[in-house]
Amino acid sequence: MNKRLRGVTIAAAVTTMAVSLAACGKAGGGDSAAKGSSTKIGLLLPENKTARYEALDKPQFEKAVKDACSSCDVVYNNAVSDVSKQKQQFDQLIADGVKVIALDPVDAEKAASWVKTAQSKKVKVVAYDRAIAGADAYVSFDNTKVGELQGQALLDALGSKASSANVVMINGDEKDPNAALFKAGAHKALDGKVGKIAYEASGEWDPKIAGEKMAAAISSVGKSKIDAVYSANDGMAGGIVTALQNAGIKGIPVSGQDAELAGIQRIVAGTQTFTIYKSPLQEAPVAAQFAVNLLKGKSIGAQSTTDGVPSTLLKPVVVNKSNIESTVVKDGIYKVSDICTADLKSKCAALGIK
Repeated sequence: MNKRLRGVTIAAAVTTMAVSLAACGKAGGGDSAAKGSSTKIGLLLPENKTARYEALDKPQFEKAVKDACSSCDVVYNNAVSDVSKQKQQFDQLIADGVKVIALDPVDAEKAASWVKTAQSKKVKVVAYDRAIAGADAYVSFDNTKVGELQGQALLDALGSKASSANVVMINGDEKDPNAALFKAGAHKALDGKVGKIAYEASGEWDPKIAGEKMAAAISSVGKSKIDAVYSANDGMAGGIVTALQNAGIKGIPVSGQDAELAGIQRIVAGTQTFTIYKSPLQEAPVAAQFAVNLLKGKSIGAQSTTDGVPSTLLKPVVVNKSNIESTVVKDGIYKVSDICTADLKSKCAALGIK
């Protein structure tokens, strides 16, 4: 697994994915699935509090599947953070004859038993974004690297103040294996390089809970003694920024992840320092490629393995004020008009975003 970001652009990755998908559609019997089999591919996403799933992952996955296999259809459901609901959705796909399911689990540990049941019925499972033990394939980003990038970007933002800084950490949901990787990566970057982690808690991927935990941190540490905040994602950063503003705390670095529109807008406004861009233009096409290849009985085409599961782990990118245009705008994730609403036009102009 390549651990370095330099020398590889998102555009190149997208081109590679497109070529791979085109080849997948043309080789071995055209663009339809194997004769006599279902041409439906399931996509189950975990929640809708994080805007990326509905706004980015779902449409990109559907488009990539259709580009690779014009006769294939995607059957989609969102679990809205409910494990039991997702289990019902998963079982229903199997009952309906779907032969490949791309699953981003609410609870990866519980999902491992679902995978075994599916495989006993000749149904393949692609673990999407979160690893699932025993899955047939896995696609995600290098999630430890995500945390390392977040931690290093906070250090960069703190500059000479880092060695004495008090940092508050609001981590993701402990049921999410990715959250543990983000946390581990962030600690790897921060530990021994900041004054101390003054407060640490899980925000459970919920902006409201994250805001409450931030308020608790302010009360515990003291509002004049907090120098930076590690937020594991953009959704929670929104609640954290509100709590900081309510306490009259301004100008301290705040992290994020997912390059949500609201997160990008907070970067422009100056209330969030950076986010981590994990392009759905990379992840969704790889997952679609895996799913279509599994449907056709072809080689998956993974780059490596993760705990024995054929995997491709992609490269995250830090987005701050300096590279909004060259990342999320260039890739077509957002238009400048989406980001630069009336109240942000002057700040966008000052940053050269046009």
